This record gives sequence, structure tokens and C-alpha cells, in this order.
Amino acid sequence: MSFDYFVDQGLTASRENDSLQAIDCFQRASVVSPDSGLPQFLLGSEFASMGDLDKAEAAFANAVRLAPNFPLARYQLGLLQFSSGRAALGLLTWQPLLELSDTDPLPHFVNGFAALAQDQFDEALAHYEQGLQHNTQNPALSGDIEKVIAGIRSLQASQGDDAPADPSVDDASTSHVLLANYRQSGPGH
Repeated sequence: MSFDYFVDQGLTASRENDSLQAIDCFQRASVVSPDSGLPQFLLGSEFASMGDLDKAEAAFANAVRLAPNFPLARYQLGLLQFSSGRAALGLLTWQPLLELSDTDPLPHFVNGFAALAQDQFDEALAHYEQGLQHNTQNPALSGDIEKVIAGIRSLQASQGDDAPADPSVDDASTSHVLLANYRQSGPGH
């Protein structure tokens, strides 16, 4: 069986929500082509969708190690790090993405998260909107960013209310909730 066969079968299994079969296929593809970052990226996506963030991070890190110029693998690794409360590590992982063309959505999204980490919501929104304009190839990625935008707008609306703040809601944790959708749905694949 070939690398392409295992990747195709894994993607089919993933679309059919058969994560165990998908993982098996992606692992087999990795054995057939151990220098390819793609199977590790796909494994990371599958593990993330299952909620196994430790295995997802390890697989994304392997994908970046094997294919340092695989922007989406680097982006997903940084997003996982950022959304798990390690914003500084995520921003460091994303650093090479800032060198991509201005027409690529990823640098805009990275700049959005950098602004979000500083609670600069308007700046974050501007970066996310710019990135969405450039993202013509990955609807799942746009969907994730649109959820973050909705979360920011909701947070801004609640902060703008004249009503007293709810003491049970911590502003710092609320801003992290903006990324909770990533944990629940996993990265697009």
C-alpha cells in the first residue's frame, strides 16, 4: 500500500468520524514516508478533534520538525499552545509565519492572536478581518476565526454594558474562553 492510499483512506475515515481508523491510516502513512510532515499533521488534527491535546501537540510538533516550512502545521501547533494557556509559547512557534506574504491569511491571524493576548480587541479584530479576506482556500480555518471574532464582540458588548460586572466571570478567563471552541472542535482538516 502506498503513502497516498493511507492518507486518502485516513481522510475518508476522518470525514466519517472513524477516528481510530483515521489514526491507524495516518500512522501507516508515516511509516511508509517517515520524512513527511503531512501524516503527523493529520494525526495532530485527529487527536485534537478527539480531545487528546497532548498527543495532538506531539504530532503537530513532529509535523513542524519534519516540515518546518509547512505553515498550517506550525499555525495549528501554535494555536494549540496558545489556547491551552501558553500564549508566549504559541507566539514563539508562530514567529516564522510572520514572514509569509501579506496575501497569506496566517500572519494576519497570528497578529490577531498577539493583539488578543494583550487585550487589544479592536486591533485583534482588524487583523482577523484582514486574514479572513485573504483566506480563500480553507473554510474550516475561517470558521474558527469567525468564532473568535464572535467571542471578542460578545466580550466587548458585555464590557460596554452599564450593568455591574458579574463577579463570577473573570475577565482574563473570559478572553481565554474565546479560544475554547478550538478545543471542542479541534482544528479543521
